[in-house]
Amino acid sequence: MEFSPSSTFYSLALLLFIALKLLWRWLNQPKSLPPSPPTIPIIGHLHLLKFPLHHTLHALSQTYGPIFSLRFGSRQVVVVSSAEAVEECFTTNDVALAGRPALLASKHLGYNCTSVASASYGDHWRNLRRICTLEIFSTTRLNGFLPIRRDEIKRLLLKLRKISSCDQAPDEVFTKVELQSMLSELPFNIIVRMVAGKRYYGQDVTDAEEAASFREMMTEMQRYGGASNPGDFLGVLRWVFRGFEKKVVRLSKKTDAFLQNLIEEHRGGKDENGGRGGNLESKNTMVDHLLALQESQPEYYTDRIIKGLMLVMIVAGTDTSAVTLEWAMSELLNNPDVLKKAAEELDNVIGEQQLIDDADASKLPYLQNIILETLRLHPAAPLLLPHMSSEDCSIGGYNVPHDTIVLVNAWAIHRDPKLWDDPKSFRPERFENGEVGPYKLLPFGVGRRACPGANLAHRVLSLTLGSLVQCFEWKRVSNELVDMTEGRGVTMPKVVPLEAMCKPRTIMAKIIDL
Repeated sequence: MEFSPSSTFYSLALLLFIALKLLWRWLNQPKSLPPSPPTIPIIGHLHLLKFPLHHTLHALSQTYGPIFSLRFGSRQVVVVSSAEAVEECFTTNDVALAGRPALLASKHLGYNCTSVASASYGDHWRNLRRICTLEIFSTTRLNGFLPIRRDEIKRLLLKLRKISSCDQAPDEVFTKVELQSMLSELPFNIIVRMVAGKRYYGQDVTDAEEAASFREMMTEMQRYGGASNPGDFLGVLRWVFRGFEKKVVRLSKKTDAFLQNLIEEHRGGKDENGGRGGNLESKNTMVDHLLALQESQPEYYTDRIIKGLMLVMIVAGTDTSAVTLEWAMSELLNNPDVLKKAAEELDNVIGEQQLIDDADASKLPYLQNIILETLRLHPAAPLLLPHMSSEDCSIGGYNVPHDTIVLVNAWAIHRDPKLWDDPKSFRPERFENGEVGPYKLLPFGVGRRACPGANLAHRVLSLTLGSLVQCFEWKRVSNELVDMTEGRGVTMPKVVPLEAMCKPRTIMAKIIDL
């Protein structure tokens, strides 16, 4: 094979460019960085990453300490795995670490990094946070959506009741049920009804074709929204993985068109009294509320802002709640003594004449401890959302240069034997002794960028889990423990979908007609 002089020249020029860039990086390497494993030129530590990622980072912390650094291609990364370091990050350095890295998925699916989850820290983000706090997740707003939570949970209970009954001996035998799909559909329907007044899962969907399109869109969102794109960390690979970006761009266009259509339905659906939508529920949705605010403050409540808020609510508030419920039920099945104690608390406090309601949650401390222990062992975002340093700062005496990605390994902190007694065991009783703190337990993050929807998540988890325990007896499918292997994904799903045996309790016969 012959090489032309021009091709040889360009090859040598490329090699020289790479060599000079590596030399420049080595000469300008920041001093006093956290300890780091040996690197490979160009790719850095990308070769070390194996899934689940939080396990890999935890293993590295056992060698290099609770604060260590990595290089993902051209990006500097610092991983924090101790409560003391987290406290320093989000007190002393809370403003400096309030940024978000600009990733390809955030750019295209987060409206050019302008959503509340992906926006850089500043006036725009503060305005979005204010909207979330005052207009979306306020106590008044969440109380107004209580009928939706009640209705969706009742639908789940009745579906389980129907499946678990048989002609020969209704309500007297245990029946095997597949819980993963049902626990996944529940939060999706709750959130989408809150947002737009529609059901897209199970029976009685609002529009079959529209529902199918939405479900397909959410599946793609989970596939690409949380995928690791090599081009985010090594610029040259963007040309190699161009197919990824094309898929994300196509998904973003489809998602934007879908959300815009929902807005137009509500905008164009005013009735003669000025209400929006075609039924009572749709007149009280988040979209209607935000459109009403748009009329008085159009500069703040643009369609783009509204779509970004809708998307964050749907993506962040659905799969996270679903996997947490599945982990909670899995732990209860593997710990029948805990399940029995929870049922006894519900019987003693609520009784068998009525279903648990939002207002009852504070009266059920053991149920709340079960939820806290589930969030400790199985945080839905084990690495939280990544932070980005906007200026040079220090953590634990180490320098952290600006534009460094900071990852908090909440999963590792939640299992730290220095913080928790018998950390790998499921023991809700530990919270009776006050084993909790803002930097020991952080499933929703901490600091300025903590999840604004934590209150809604607690309400959904409390009401759903309490209802399942109150209305059914549960046991494992076999004598073997439920498989607790963690799968690959941003929200730490289970590898093996949960199946269980259930039997209606007495109260189910009384709520069928409620």
